[in-house]
Amino acid sequence: MQLQAIDYTSPTAQEDFVKSLHETGFGVLKNHPIQQALVSAIYNEWQSFFDSEEKYNYRYNKGTQDGFFPPDVSETAKGHTKKDIKEYFHYYPWGQCPADKKAQLTQYYAEANTLASELLTWVEKHTPADIAANYSQSLSSMVDGSEQTLLRVLHYPPLKGDEELGAIRAGAHEDINLLTILPSANEPGLQVKAKDGSWMDVPCDFGTLVINIGDMLQEASAGYFPSTSHRVVNPEGTDKTKSRISLPLFLHPHPEVKLSERHSAGSYLHERLVELGVI
Repeated sequence: MQLQAIDYTSPTAQEDFVKSLHETGFGVLKNHPIQQALVSAIYNEWQSFFDSEEKYNYRYNKGTQDGFFPPDVSETAKGHTKKDIKEYFHYYPWGQCPADKKAQLTQYYAEANTLASELLTWVEKHTPADIAANYSQSLSSMVDGSEQTLLRVLHYPPLKGDEELGAIRAGAHEDINLLTILPSANEPGLQVKAKDGSWMDVPCDFGTLVINIGDMLQEASAGYFPSTSHRVVNPEGTDKTKSRISLPLFLHPHPEVKLSERHSAGSYLHERLVELGVI
């Protein structure tokens, strides 16, 4: 079973998309405005970056969480004991970035944020009134001008056969933020957990865009929009020799935004980063 891609240009796109988010925590869009040539160029440029020793010149800043995170400090998904088999670079407009790659990431960051803000307006417009009453402010205003929104360039290296027993590329987890915007990766592997406990493959046709709910939107909507577990499984056969690159944008509100009586965006983020072992 697979999630079905929704045509961004369809007259019922908004309703279909929000319905999919409510029912599965995920929505998949095709014919969207993100430039595929730009995504492809970023994948090619950053494959070279991860294949080089240059990456160690941009080692992450523990306080600000920008820069290169090598495999030995990779995340351990909540409830898991094995580190994910991955490395990644955290890009913020204010953070460190190789000079020859900054223009591409800056452009993509702006385009993806513009689309993400539009999708948040779709979500708010088609949220039932009793659920929308929980929002402390409009969803788009929660992220407008936020310096916390994160673009992660994510690299899953080829498998060598010496990986820790039981480790996979990304253990089952939920995202922290409001929405995650993810162009299809250059290799398959992303799966989402269905309500019956089974795992569904997420379409990886190049050109589709995967959007999923994060914990913060689940919190703000009193659970109406579910932050659904997802994972990236290890490839099999000859695919083990292939890298996988993806480009998730994690849409984060301003820290002071009130999500619920229990949490602000800032307090929720801190709690989850501690659980992940990142801070």
